Amino acid sequence: MNCSISGEVPEEPTVSIKSGLFFEKRLISRHISDYGKCPITGEPLSLDDIVEVKAGKIVKPRPVQAASIPGMIGMFQNEWDSLMLSNFALEQQLHKARQELSHALYQHDAACRVIARLKKERDEAMSLLAQAERQIPISGAAGNALHPPALSNGKRGPEEEDLDHGGKKARVGISADIIAEMTECNLELSQQRKKRTVPPTLAPIADLELYTQISSYPLHKTSKPGILSVDINYSKDIIATAGIDTNAIVFDRPSGQIVSTLSGHSKKVTSVKIVQQDESLIITGSADKTVRLWQGSEHGNYGCRHVLRDHTAEVQAVTVHATNKFFVTASLDNSWCFYDLASGLCLQQVLDSSGSEGYTSAAFHPDGLILGTGTTGAVAKIWDVKTQNSVAQFDGHTGPVTAMCFSENGYFLATAAHDGVKLWDLRKLKNFRSFPSPDPDTPTNYVDFDHSGSYLAVASSDIRVYQVASVKAEWNCLKTLPDLSGTGKATTVKFGPDAKYIAVGSLDRNLRIFGLPGEDGAPES
Repeated sequence: MNCSISGEVPEEPTVSIKSGLFFEKRLISRHISDYGKCPITGEPLSLDDIVEVKAGKIVKPRPVQAASIPGMIGMFQNEWDSLMLSNFALEQQLHKARQELSHALYQHDAACRVIARLKKERDEAMSLLAQAERQIPISGAAGNALHPPALSNGKRGPEEEDLDHGGKKARVGISADIIAEMTECNLELSQQRKKRTVPPTLAPIADLELYTQISSYPLHKTSKPGILSVDINYSKDIIATAGIDTNAIVFDRPSGQIVSTLSGHSKKVTSVKIVQQDESLIITGSADKTVRLWQGSEHGNYGCRHVLRDHTAEVQAVTVHATNKFFVTASLDNSWCFYDLASGLCLQQVLDSSGSEGYTSAAFHPDGLILGTGTTGAVAKIWDVKTQNSVAQFDGHTGPVTAMCFSENGYFLATAAHDGVKLWDLRKLKNFRSFPSPDPDTPTNYVDFDHSGSYLAVASSDIRVYQVASVKAEWNCLKTLPDLSGTGKATTVKFGPDAKYIAVGSLDRNLRIFGLPGEDGAPES
């Protein structure tokens, strides 16, 4: 019996107990689930009203086409025609996709050419702008005092100026007026030095021998911990730190509070300097090849005023001239730049053609007419700032010269490298004393004379403080501060005002203060 729906012999026959009609199970089940009634009579019908009928196995008859050889050939021909039509459709789709891809590639190539042309026009315009800026008289540029910024979080604002000096051949140069100003400053400071005595407020040797850690401040982020540079403003006891976390921190030591976080560099900040006559001005150098000038507001916050892009490699050191009107940056690109502080203009970029070593450290002589630079080639070079010529060279270190510092008396230069510290007599241009690194596997990272020139601090696996003496006299080690190997090697050290304390930065992101117990003035942490 045939199925009442399809008219064919059912494979799984079922019968309706209401109407007695035969159905294919799969067909009637689907119809009931869709309509809920009998397809023939229209009466209500459910699956419970359907009963399976037991029957023998149903063998479907062969189709007429498969009953003879000509019929089978016809079936194969139909299948072949269907495959050919499908293949033709696929080829048409492939051809269309290739045309669309070719058009997209052409558009991409055209866009790249437009972008390249626009970049070229931008670079030419910036070069012309830089040349025009350098043609402004320096006296006028120096008179443009920095104004308090609109932003205090270090992000680029409407008043921030990006000084991208691409045309480095158009330097204004260190003018005769600037040289005269530096020479006058040199004579004045030299005369003052002859009359200078040790201030009565200077911490005595007995105090330094009792120094211990009195506070510790985790100023920088933990993701990339480490402090690489520290500077102190002596008049207000403000400390600035430079971190591997790309930030510089301005910290008020008496209150123990962070004043401002200077954010803007894209890589680690390698050097930080506070302008002593105006603590609202801070300079930072970074591994992102830029130098930033920061201006403080009356509320204590700092914003970026200038971004200087004259170097083509990491900026390793920043040092401020004694006039507090100029500063120098040293870079791994084997050049140092002389800047006007007020305008942020690079007046002169000096490239050392005698070698390919980059600069790793820099420091001005207290009188301001001599500049010292350390290189990756273990050499310390002395420059005449007026002529920008190298006038002396000190060899003998192992590894890059990581730091250098001139003594306040103007006679001594201390340099630090992997093998320790060397002291140089600037009058005879020779090394008269050396302090080896306490740990052969740890380089000496920093060296600092106090502001009076009475003490010398050395940062390595520990902190050591020496008494400054003459060339022939012994330089006694007054104090060895705790080994920081468990918490991070000491990377930088700086004497506080009158050597009343010592600020130490290390690789564990903490700023540590060492001094007399109970006389810190800041809350212990």
